[in-house]
Amino acid sequence: MKFRILATILATFASSSGAWGQTQYPPETKNAAILYWAAFAEMQDPPAELIEALPDQTAWNETKFGPTLDANAQAIRTMQQATNLPECDWGPEGEGPKASSVYLLQARALARLNTLEGIRQMAKGDSQAAVNTWLAGIHFSQDVTQGKPVINVLVARQLLLPNLRVLTDESRQGRLTEGQKKQVYAAVKALPEDGLDWRGAWGAEFARGEKFLQELQTAANPRAMYKALAGVPAPKKGVPPTVPEVQAYRDYMAAVQAALRESPAEAKTLLDGLEPKRHSLGEIEQALIPNPQSLNAARSEVISARAELMQALVSK
Repeated sequence: MKFRILATILATFASSSGAWGQTQYPPETKNAAILYWAAFAEMQDPPAELIEALPDQTAWNETKFGPTLDANAQAIRTMQQATNLPECDWGPEGEGPKASSVYLLQARALARLNTLEGIRQMAKGDSQAAVNTWLAGIHFSQDVTQGKPVINVLVARQLLLPNLRVLTDESRQGRLTEGQKKQVYAAVKALPEDGLDWRGAWGAEFARGEKFLQELQTAANPRAMYKALAGVPAPKKGVPPTVPEVQAYRDYMAAVQAALRESPAEAKTLLDGLEPKRHSLGEIEQALIPNPQSLNAARSEVISARAELMQALVSK
């Protein structure tokens, strides 16, 4: 319930900067997000089984899964083309409660189709095409987090992990050439050690929450504003927030962002130490804060998957 309130407040507040889906895009662009939107529009709804579980490539069933990939071939190609572009700015089209939920679901589905396409290519004996496809999926996961809050980095983790794990398996099974191993190693080494921009996502969450609190401070009717954005009545206390309450929120969020620079084990210790500070915040400020320990645990999972892949790539 708390996270739904948080997501609704921040997404609705962000949507005031522009209407979703109104932009007319130029035919040529350096912005990958524009092609990602095009890929989403081209995508045919895949069966849930393809989204929830990846089949083992050694048991690839072309009859079962091939038609869905064929139906989404153009969407996959467009997505892969987008990963070659130098910029990714989702802009206001990625904002708003409807837009944010829809495009993240679409991103998850499209990324899973792309991973499946790599499995299909490997099953057909085209290991280079498979490697290129999975590396495109890794790049896509990075773009999903660009300038976006915590929900995006958690979805990006769902995009990234299947590609890291399938590449690890392929390497361990000896199905990658030495040249392909070097290609994958270079791409994965270029990633952050924890795989994604966790601190940037927390910073985006921080900035949006602070702006929301400041808007409540200056609103003509802050309680009505809160209810309109959160969909629930405002708490009895803390609306509008006081200057010290906003400063306490700033201090806590900055401390968490600093903790996320450390290793997961060190970050866990630091985050545990920050719990009294979090519990001392007002009800409204606490409602704006995602669970930092869950975020750190997800970050640890990505670190492990990345390390396993890099080890598999150098093992003989």
